[in-house]
Amino acid sequence: MGTAQADRLRAFIDKEARAAGFDAVAVASAQAAPSKAGELGHFLREGRHGTMQWMEETADRRAHPRDLWPEVRSVIMLGMNYGPEEDPLSVLGKKSRAAISVYARNRDYHDVIKGRLKQIAGKLAARTGQDVKVFVDTAPVMEKPLARQAGLGWQGKHTNLVSREFGSWLFLGSIFTTAELEPDDPERDHCGSCRACLDICPTNAFPAPYQLDARRCISYLTIEHKGQIPHEFRAAMGNRIYGCDDCLAVCPWNKFARHAAEARLQARHDLNEPELAALLALDDAAFRAFFSGSPVKRIGRDRFVRNALIAAGNSGDATLGRHCEALLADPSPLVRGAAVWALSRLLDAGAFASLEARLRPLEKDAEVEAEWRTRP
Repeated sequence: MGTAQADRLRAFIDKEARAAGFDAVAVASAQAAPSKAGELGHFLREGRHGTMQWMEETADRRAHPRDLWPEVRSVIMLGMNYGPEEDPLSVLGKKSRAAISVYARNRDYHDVIKGRLKQIAGKLAARTGQDVKVFVDTAPVMEKPLARQAGLGWQGKHTNLVSREFGSWLFLGSIFTTAELEPDDPERDHCGSCRACLDICPTNAFPAPYQLDARRCISYLTIEHKGQIPHEFRAAMGNRIYGCDDCLAVCPWNKFARHAAEARLQARHDLNEPELAALLALDDAAFRAFFSGSPVKRIGRDRFVRNALIAAGNSGDATLGRHCEALLADPSPLVRGAAVWALSRLLDAGAFASLEARLRPLEKDAEVEAEWRTRP
């Protein structure tokens, strides 16, 4: 492909990406393995992926784009800004309200982005005659290292992508193609001596800069972890009930970030700072209806209410006690156990002892019964 032809093709890709609503686009060669492939192996060997067994099962295909698709020659990395309108950390001081991660306050970004990627990929295939495949997070693609390699940003000390233009708030998607495209220059690390993301983490989830132990991460605990939240992390969770934005929100590079332009990525008003009392009252049908189209829906009602109960226990709001007490009769042991813990924090010793004497003998689940025995 001649220089002029290559320039025209790149201009076409950039134009189509912008027309589809993407804020950043760059190209990486599929020849070189992502720079973090070795670190993924260390992460897995240390067991830092927790119960995310799929990461171990797909590790070989993640190591190199050609292990996923041998014919790929170029990877087009695209980013869509989802910058919040308000400081995501401000809700943390409102203990009777819930903190939901910025990315989950409206439509599932997978649904928003994948269709746009297919639109661009289809036009690229028609123009070049080359094959294409699109990926958004759910496939074994090392998106953040590839985005760094393409020049969209760099992986900060919190392991997430940071952009000089968009800060921490970029959703990533990729188009793999058999077309030979001129790669962009990789982005260098601009973190310097800053430790803001490491120091703010409530659960000390970073063993060292550029390393994450997911087992200690509130995002993992509230989204991926299926059992009771380990006691050592419950108080630190505060009112974070789905994900955690602390390490992202505190990044100094966010001073250059802009608000999300895509309407479906802008926060729903009722998901900005929802009241815990309302969330504790959700049964399965109401949960599904309220979170229809949201990524929150995938964890299911029981895990979600578990998280809300932890937040209630941390709230210091005694008026939430009646909502928690109602959940002691919930069909889910996961919910009942979290309700016991929340009440042990909200009630005075006498009231809790009275409740325990009345209800603990009726409990049939060993893990829930253990919650009665364990005091905060």
